[in-house]
Amino acid sequence: MRTTIERHRYLIDFALSSLFRHRGKNFALVLVYTLVIFLLGSVLFFSQAIKHEAALLLKDSPEIIVQRMQMGRNEQVPLEYADKIAAIRGVISVEPRLWGYYFDDELKATYTLLVSDDAQPGSVTIGSAIARLKSAYPGDTVTLRRHDGELEGLQVKALVSDESQLLSADLVLLAAADYRNLSGIREGYATDLAVRVRNPKELAVITTKIRAALPDTRPITRFEILRTYDALFDWRSGIVLLVLVSSMLAFIIFAWDKASGLSAEERKEIGILRSVGWETSDIIVLKFWEGSAVSLLSFLSGCLLAYGHIFLQDASILRAVLKGWSTVYPDFHLVPHINFNQLTILFCLTVLPYTFVTIIPAWRAATVDPDAVMR
Repeated sequence: MRTTIERHRYLIDFALSSLFRHRGKNFALVLVYTLVIFLLGSVLFFSQAIKHEAALLLKDSPEIIVQRMQMGRNEQVPLEYADKIAAIRGVISVEPRLWGYYFDDELKATYTLLVSDDAQPGSVTIGSAIARLKSAYPGDTVTLRRHDGELEGLQVKALVSDESQLLSADLVLLAAADYRNLSGIREGYATDLAVRVRNPKELAVITTKIRAALPDTRPITRFEILRTYDALFDWRSGIVLLVLVSSMLAFIIFAWDKASGLSAEERKEIGILRSVGWETSDIIVLKFWEGSAVSLLSFLSGCLLAYGHIFLQDASILRAVLKGWSTVYPDFHLVPHINFNQLTILFCLTVLPYTFVTIIPAWRAATVDPDAVMR
């Protein structure tokens, strides 16, 4: 066992010295390799982080959200609908909700207004992105325009927790009276109804009963919302990955050409090693460690650059494609979240193919007679 470890240690030392002797060519390879991994890793990291944000957003959401529809458009829900839904067996509670979107003409950003039971009339709790954009912090006053065009001043009480930036970045929590003043929604109506059920396995049955009792409503389950988020983010990242396929194919061709086209100097080196007693297996292991060194260096560099790009630079290169709503949404910072499975997939797609493709030309050169190679 010890002899085997020592053998591989010497082979690794020799492989690193060989890479250093051909540092010009290997540097170009590592540069291209790192760029490919950086682009692929950026897309995968962003997709996973945004899905994690969506999961946090829906973690405590109600099992069913009931909206009122009229000719395909959302309408205000009469509060008496809540009593009819509460009478359905299996429903624990029905909570009318008041919320909506507010477009800030000055900053060209859209905020989410949500009524909170803890909010005091005349005060608001705002997300960190809004606080940063408007330079408004606890004790300051923010001004919002009402539905009738008049301005409404509200005092900032606190900032929303940053556990999920996707949820809290653009959020404004305020009292019901202030929301009705801003939006013009009448008393006796709500934006939608949040329904909680006793047994999640009965969701399909309860939604069917809601549709039967209230034909002009549309019940939406939490699972459907989460599935929609996943499909949306998978679709966006899939488009970018599809565009990057051409770059990946170009790199594969480049790597294969480099690995299969050993230079005369490299062939001569292999012939010398064979003539001094190296076995074919030693040559193959040597080239394996050379390919592994290049692959691992590129993989680590690409992943670190992708991490910094997504979580430190806010996906500055891919933001316009992956954040389709970024032009009207306040900037926010994604909470770092990396899935081990994604790293494994990225590793298998980029590192393993190149590492093993270097073995084939080395085996071919090692099986040729040393005298013929040196001549």
